[in-house]
Amino acid sequence: MPAPRKYSEELRERAVRTVNETIRENPGMPVKRACNQVGEQLGISGATLRNWVRGPNPAAGSPATAPDPHERLVALEKENRELRRANAILRSASAFFASMPR
Repeated sequence: MPAPRKYSEELRERAVRTVNETIRENPGMPVKRACNQVGEQLGISGATLRNWVRGPNPAAGSPATAPDPHERLVALEKENRELRRANAILRSASAFFASMPR
């Protein structure tokens, strides 16, 4: 016989939905921080809430961490900024070494 559940399914679904909304409203916020914030509000451990968010979503039948287009766009923009910065550094280093006498 399985152990009784401490939290109801309704609370679990509400908590996962709230974490996903928090992440959507605050792009770039780590899942861990969102889980800790929401967990604090609802009286649930942040680690427990992270397990629920990572696990299968009973309402949708798929993982709750499916890539959100907005999150993907934010990640790609960040990567683009980093690559542009790296290219600028390489360009300036190349110009510096090209101007040195041989």
